[in-house]
Amino acid sequence: MKKENEGKKILTRRLFMFGGFQTVLFSLLAGRMYYLQVIESEEYSLLADENRINIRLLPPPRGKILDRNGQELASNQRNYRVIIIPEQTKSVDKTLNSLQNIFPLGKYEITKILREVKKRKGFVPVTVAENLTWREFSRVNVNSPDLPGIQSEIGETRFYPFGDAFAHVIGYVGIVDSKEMGDEPLLSLPGFRVGKVGIEKSFEKKLRGRAGISRVEVNAYGRIIREINRKEGDSGDNIKLTLDSNLQAFISKALVNKSASVVVMNVHSGDILSLVSSPSYNPHSFNVGISNYEWQRLISNPKNPLLNKAVGGQYPPGSTFKMMVALAAIENGLISLNHREVCRGSIELGEEKFHCWKSEGHGVVDMLSAIEQSCDVFFYQIAKRVGIDRIAKMSKLFGLGEKTGVLIPSERRGNIPTRNWKKNEFGKSWQLGETLHAGIG
Repeated sequence: MKKENEGKKILTRRLFMFGGFQTVLFSLLAGRMYYLQVIESEEYSLLADENRINIRLLPPPRGKILDRNGQELASNQRNYRVIIIPEQTKSVDKTLNSLQNIFPLGKYEITKILREVKKRKGFVPVTVAENLTWREFSRVNVNSPDLPGIQSEIGETRFYPFGDAFAHVIGYVGIVDSKEMGDEPLLSLPGFRVGKVGIEKSFEKKLRGRAGISRVEVNAYGRIIREINRKEGDSGDNIKLTLDSNLQAFISKALVNKSASVVVMNVHSGDILSLVSSPSYNPHSFNVGISNYEWQRLISNPKNPLLNKAVGGQYPPGSTFKMMVALAAIENGLISLNHREVCRGSIELGEEKFHCWKSEGHGVVDMLSAIEQSCDVFFYQIAKRVGIDRIAKMSKLFGLGEKTGVLIPSERRGNIPTRNWKKNEFGKSWQLGETLHAGIG
């Protein structure tokens, strides 16, 4: 009996201790639940929101480029495009193959997309196609459940109303490359474009604008359920040029199939009214991504359509340079305005003969009549007296050999040769015959 009572006491003590342990454990759990649900509820609610809410940058409308009268030379138009987020699909290849049933997507394009996918992180969207028709865009949306990782977007693309007429001045935009990426998040957006050449490049920061922000709710697969709110970005600034679009179009048409350039300037204000280089190219080709065939056609063209001949070409100036020779001679006291030479159609220097454009010669000419009739023989003789170094010095006083500051990135400096220049460049001495050639431009 005594042993039985002792056993009951031990059992009761153990039950009491176990019950006490349960009570303490329950109290701890209840306290923790209270702490998480009441005290820390706001923080965890915020974390939950962060897991289902994405912040997306909205590309701002690019600023327009206008002519002197407000005519649009570069503007924006609607762009129906498709992007892919690699981490949201098990097989990028299969998804792209499925898209081939909706709109044309060749092997070259697919290879290009896959190459871009490998360069970027899985969560970074990659552009698949742009400038789709409304029908193609609608079919993508209808079939979206069967296209994992694919999203459709309506954005903007650059439009050049005058086509190739302004290509060498306006330039074009293109996809951001790795060298241009930098730290600005806006530049990593799929399909975002920046100015590559011309005014588009010179005024890139002003034209670009500032990005907007969209807060969207997404599901577990990253698909957008709804937009919570958005703040539109700031459009880029409009850039107004001194060019006259009607004059530019007229000159471009006149130069079709010719290799030439024309610059029209208001001599009173210095305004450039027209700047045309022919042949030109279609800026839209670079905007959407130029094909290898078209690129090869451009670079193999002997007339060099990619070169802006007006500011990037380096050519002999021609007879306009004769005035530099005349001024150098007068400035150094070598001749007067009344100085005369006899033009018989050519002069001889050693065994070489230097011809005038007028084979029968101009006869007796002074400074003014030589300039008026562009007599080569007169300026051969003057150049011999002046020498190349003094001609170069006078030319530089007029800014020749320097950039004009026209704000087109492809502009190159001209070259006014001197004795030292030839020695440094070619290791050879300057010859008198070269001075005669320079004397007529």
